[in-house]
This record gives sequence, C-alpha cells and structure tokens, in this order.
Amino acid sequence: MNVDDLRSDTPGCANVAHLNNAGAALPPRPVIDAVQNHFMLESTIGGYEAAEEKAADLQHFYDAVARLIGAHADEIAYVENATRAWDMAFYAIPFAEGDRILTTSGEYASNTIAYWQVAAAKGAKVEVVPDEPDGTISLDALEAELAKGGVRLVSLNHVPTHNGLVNPVAEVGRLCRAHGVLFLLDACQSVGQLTVDVTEIGCDMMSSTGRKFLRGPRGTGFLYVRREIVQTLEPPFLDLHAADWKTPDGYDVRPDAIRFETWERYTAGQIGLGVAADYAADLGTAAIQERVKGLAQNLRDKLATHPGTTVLDKGPRPSGIVTFTVDGHDPYAIKEAARARDVNVTVAHPIAHGYDVRAAPSAIRASVHYYNNEDDLDRLLAVLASL
Repeated sequence: MNVDDLRSDTPGCANVAHLNNAGAALPPRPVIDAVQNHFMLESTIGGYEAAEEKAADLQHFYDAVARLIGAHADEIAYVENATRAWDMAFYAIPFAEGDRILTTSGEYASNTIAYWQVAAAKGAKVEVVPDEPDGTISLDALEAELAKGGVRLVSLNHVPTHNGLVNPVAEVGRLCRAHGVLFLLDACQSVGQLTVDVTEIGCDMMSSTGRKFLRGPRGTGFLYVRREIVQTLEPPFLDLHAADWKTPDGYDVRPDAIRFETWERYTAGQIGLGVAADYAADLGTAAIQERVKGLAQNLRDKLATHPGTTVLDKGPRPSGIVTFTVDGHDPYAIKEAARARDVNVTVAHPIAHGYDVRAAPSAIRASVHYYNNEDDLDRLLAVLASL
C-alpha cells in the first residue's frame, strides 16, 4: 500500500489531519469525480436523462458492493443511509407477541429505540446478552439464550461507535444458523476498515453506510439481505419501484432486495458509492484491515505516554476507533482545540451508547484510516501537549 499515492489521491489530506473517519471519511479522487461528473451531467441534460445515460454505472453499484462483501448483486439494496437500511430490514421482520430480540450492551442507541418501539407495539421482548470481561458478546451466554427458545432475532453491532471493540460476528452467525434464528448485523463502522464477508459471517441481513470507512458520499448506504429469506420479509413501506401494481387492487412485491428500495434516490451518490466499493476492493480489504489496525495501535501507544490520558478501548483486537479521556480536560474543548490546529476528531457521547452504562460520560474519539500517516497522529499528540 503506497500511502503517499493514497494521500495524493485524497485532496483533503492537504488541508487536515483527518482522524474522524468513523464519522465521515475523506473521499478519494475517483469518488469525487464520479459524483461531480454525474451532477454536472444532470445539470446539463436533465436528471432523468442523466440516469438513463448512466444506467450501466447505476447498475454497477450492485455488482461492486456484492463483490466487496461476498454477496450476490440481487441481495443488495441501495438505501439513503445506514440507519434507514437497518430500519428497512428490522421493521420487515414479522414479530409476534412473546418473540425475543437478543442484543448487546454496546448496541447503538438508534437501534435500541427501534427494539423498544416494536416491543411496545408487538409484545416482543428485548434482552441484553452479557459481555465477556473483554467487552465482546459472551458466546456462551448467547448460546444459552438461544437454547431456551423463542428467539426471533439476534441483532448487534459489528463495531460499536464508542469503544474500539470488534464483536466476534462469525461465531454469532454460526450459533444463529445452528438454532434457526435470524441474524441482523449493523456493519456501519466495519465495512471499509475490516474484511467483511457475509458468507463467512453468516448474517441474514446487514446494513452499512457510504460516508464512513468506505469513503463514499454522504447520503448513501446499502442493505444486504440473503436470497433465501428475502421473500419472508415485508418491507415497512413500498412504492412502484419496490412492487409492481398489477390491478387496481393488487400488487406483487419484488422478489429480490430491490423490494427495500424506493424509486427516487441520490443517483450521483449511488454511482459514487459503487466507485468507493471498487476502490476498497481493489486495494484489498485484508491490506486495509492490517494498515488500520497498525495505525490505531500506534496511536494507542502514543496516547499511553501522554500524562493523564486513559484509553478506553475494549476487545482482544480493537478496531480503528480509538477513544480516550484526558484528566482535567473536557472532551469538547479538546475537540475544538484540535480543530483550531486542523486536526479532526469528535466526541463519543453516552447518548449513542445504548445499554452500555459503563462507558465514560464522554470521550474523544479519534478514528484512523489507511491514508493517515505518522504526522497525522503526531499532530493530535501535539494538540494534547498544548493543553
């Protein structure tokens, strides 16, 4: 991986030390060009006409994402963001009274709100599976809960937003398959920084975003739904793209993952997201994962030498998300001090932590990507030294 070339291919690297990739990564030049070129085409010949002219590029999105995550193109839906993609899958499950939903303590707050809403409306039960001491989901506890029966869904984050953790999702998938239970994976923070293969993981549904580690445009995301279950799920809403109107009082829902889409979409973003998926696949997800892992550990090592700094990350193999506090300094003040020096970080706040009551009240979140370098890390340490 030639980091200098990757940085040259990333215009934003000339302006900032961008350590907020878990929020929104800097896009590479091919993605920028794809989005800008299509928008310019729309402005010159019309939006509908541009979509017709670039139909092959729009279709390529499905092939590109499928290639990246080990899926089939007909298992991919283009959705405007990861939250809506996750919602489309979750609310399509026909929950009944007494159904059990199993999740983890570090589940994202938006997802937990959806659990509670369905529990109230359908009479389902939401249960939190205990953690191992290292913070990952306890596989023994999960297996014991599955053995009790009545579980309709296991749903969790691959990589939570706030503690560097990487959950053992392939092992979770194995247990879910053994017990015939649906498995919904939130991969918002993992696609683009880790190798994510849906066949290896064994998830039935998976949601992700374009703007984070995948380095695609904002306002884009995708949903994966396994072929074998797609027709058992009724999307929470349909339109003339997701279903075919046959008669004045009848319709047929699409037999593939397109049933989770709507006709109107950000077409320039769809093309750009396909380019981003190709960009990551061409670099190689194994190489990306190794580079991100090394940079994150390097940052943790540097932070460990700074007085009063506590790294909060969990798990036996932490992700590219690094969270920490500095004694006597408010995380929001640190964020602003960094921004003043053209270093981008953000604050992880408990409002997003779901059930994880052990999380720090708030912490600095610095998330690295493969185009970051040693200078970017040192610039953050210089900010901390200036406090």
